[in-house]
Amino acid sequence: MAKQLIIGIDVRDLQLAKTGTKTYLEELCTAFRKAENETFKFHFIDTTIPVFQGTGNIAKYLEHFRYQLWKQVILPVKAWSKNCDILFCTDNFVPLIRLGFHTVPVFHDAFFFENPEHYGRLWLSLYHKTAIPAAKHAAFIITPTRYAQQQIHRHTGIPLNQLKVVYEGPKAIVCNIQDDILSELGLLNTKYLLHVGSMYKRKNIPALIHAFKKLKTDTLSDDNLKLVLAGPSPSGKDSNDFSLILEAIEQLQLQQDVIITGYLSDAALAALYHSAYLYVFPSVNEGFGIPVLEAFQYNIPVIVAGNTCLPEVGGDAVLQFNPFDTDDIAAKMKMVLENEALRRDLIHKGQIRLKDFSWQKTAEQLLKLFLDTKNRNDPDK
Repeated sequence: MAKQLIIGIDVRDLQLAKTGTKTYLEELCTAFRKAENETFKFHFIDTTIPVFQGTGNIAKYLEHFRYQLWKQVILPVKAWSKNCDILFCTDNFVPLIRLGFHTVPVFHDAFFFENPEHYGRLWLSLYHKTAIPAAKHAAFIITPTRYAQQQIHRHTGIPLNQLKVVYEGPKAIVCNIQDDILSELGLLNTKYLLHVGSMYKRKNIPALIHAFKKLKTDTLSDDNLKLVLAGPSPSGKDSNDFSLILEAIEQLQLQQDVIITGYLSDAALAALYHSAYLYVFPSVNEGFGIPVLEAFQYNIPVIVAGNTCLPEVGGDAVLQFNPFDTDDIAAKMKMVLENEALRRDLIHKGQIRLKDFSWQKTAEQLLKLFLDTKNRNDPDK
């Protein structure tokens, strides 16, 4: 009988992550638990020290130190003590040392290279001095799309055959739809457009707001239409676009028409998806774009920026626009709002497209790669 493959999963990031990276790790942990059998055994490895999430500079520097101590010392020792064959980390960083196990990181995107101004100097330095060298010695690196694979290859020189594309899935559907959530937000029985995601600069939300203004004043007769922006304001000031978002809303006098929800529970987010009329994704840079799939789940027509990975994920089930042209964004929103046949076609194609993505498929592909890795040479040979 073949030896059981022991896989360690670094779950420390669950204490910190709030958006797509949290969904990625949570959903995979659920899928891996279901997959445990005589072939695969999993250890979900966490720290006993709470992760600091405040804003004080001294404490933040201390947290950087604790993070590296975790990644480079504590985590590999824990993985070694549990006899792991594979150590899987979903937050870019794997240990530089490999104590008898293979390492596998996930690089969700190439943002560190494409927008270095959005990151602190220390964080960038640690990324280049630890994450990249460790990844180059990993068994392989997971990327969520072919676009991300190509970008990471271009910026790091890591061979394409070491960068494995494994698609993601949508967050599990929350079935308990609550009307009181919509009522609290002033959205009960109201038609609204939806965007879900943190208020990062790359999300291009000010352009969406300007396009929404054009839609309401130049082309649309429905004065009651709302725009809902669901998601937290990121803590990093260099990547945070929240002040410009508020400025655009005030400048365009849309205080009654644009609703900012902040961070929402899964139940509240499900309620928003359930009743949305159109999902709009204007981002100028994404690694995958899980909300596209989430919108498909809830039978919402989707329009996206025609760049980076979004056309790859959406396929023929999305309508594309130029994210740098607010007139085009407004025109595409108008097309879906006023053309019921187009709306139904996008919803139908979204259901078909969704069948290509699930966390079960993601887990199965990863487990096959883990098994193939174990069947190759040991990491220290």
